Order: sequence, then structure tokens, then C-alpha cells
Amino acid sequence: MVQKDKHLKDLQEIRSIMERSSRFVSLSGLSGVFAGSFALLAALAVFLYQKDFFWGRYYNHGIFLREELISGVEFSKFLIFILLDGSITLLLALSAGVFFTARNAKRKGLPYWDNTGKRMVINLFIPLVAGGLFCLVLLYHKQIYLIAPVTLIFYGLALINASKYTIDDIRYLGICEIVLGLIASLYIGYGLIFWAIGFGVLHIIYGSTMYWKYERFDNKSK
Repeated sequence: MVQKDKHLKDLQEIRSIMERSSRFVSLSGLSGVFAGSFALLAALAVFLYQKDFFWGRYYNHGIFLREELISGVEFSKFLIFILLDGSITLLLALSAGVFFTARNAKRKGLPYWDNTGKRMVINLFIPLVAGGLFCLVLLYHKQIYLIAPVTLIFYGLALINASKYTIDDIRYLGICEIVLGLIASLYIGYGLIFWAIGFGVLHIIYGSTMYWKYERFDNKSK
């Protein structure tokens, strides 16, 4: 019986080593929580700056009813604010992701940047870059109402594409983002609200779940 238990333990160790060598398992749930929190703060900043963009009453077949919002100075200022707001949010989210992932890898005795991590990032960014370029095309054609659904859908596809190199929970987050993006495409004019849900609320739920499943007991043992 003791010998059998020893063989079972050896098999579990081998399986763990193989999984760690083929999957990037150092992602921290706290990075998701912080990214979601930053996204909600960014959405709040947009709401305080221009409340009109949170509601659908200014849309008509995808084009703003108030022409000055689509082509005038007011919209230009708003666009600059959105780009700055989004850039700062992205920078903060990436910084939190790097910090908590590196800390989690150190606690587990794993490299936080290896070939598997590189493959995960590459597979993540291919759909993201494609989606970002497509959003620029939509902006060029003034089809602003589609940008929110498109970003959510492409982000979901990016997560699913990268999930084969990391934990499976990422895939479920990706599926949720795609579904949310499809719903957002039906409710034109509420894009910023769906953004707040997708990049804010879903990330916080995902990050909290990740932390509870994979990190809570590791942190207690330290």
C-alpha cells in the first residue's frame, strides 16, 4: 500500500512538472482584480467627463444624432480624453500584471518569463493587434457604435487563443467577453457600459476566482 502511494505521488509530481513546462502557470489572480479596478475607475472618469456617451439616446443607425459629437471640436476633445484614459489604464493594468505575476512566480519557484510565457503573449497579441487595427478602420469610417462590441469580441478571442499556453480559466473569461461583445452589438449606444462590465467587472470576478483557487493557500503557507 505504501509503495502504491509512493508511485501515485511520483506520477503526480511528473504530471505537475510536465504541466509547468508546457503551460504558463504563474499568472496571478490579483493582477486581474487590479486590472478590473483600474478599468472601472477609467469608466468612471469617462462618465464624469461626458455623461452623454454612456447612454444610447444620441445614436441613430450607428451615427450620432448630435453632429458636433461626431465631427466637431467637442468630439475631438472627447476622443483625446478617451485615448489618454485608456492608455493610462492599460499601463497601470500591465504594470500590475507584471508585478503580481513576478511575485507569484517567485513564491512558486518558477521563472516568470520563459518560452511558454512568450508563446502565450504572442498568441494573445495577434488577435488584439488585429482587433485594434480594425477599430481604427471603424473610427476612420465613423462607425463608433461598433468599437465597443469589436474590442470585447477580439479580446475574448485573444484570451481563448492564449489559453492553450496557460490555465484553462482564461478560456472561460474569453468566452464571457465574446458573449458580452455580441450582446453589446445589439444594444447600440451603451458601449462604455459594456466596456465597464467586460474589462472591469468580469476581470474582478475572474481575478478573485483565480486567487481563491490557486494562490490563497500558497500565500497562507508562506
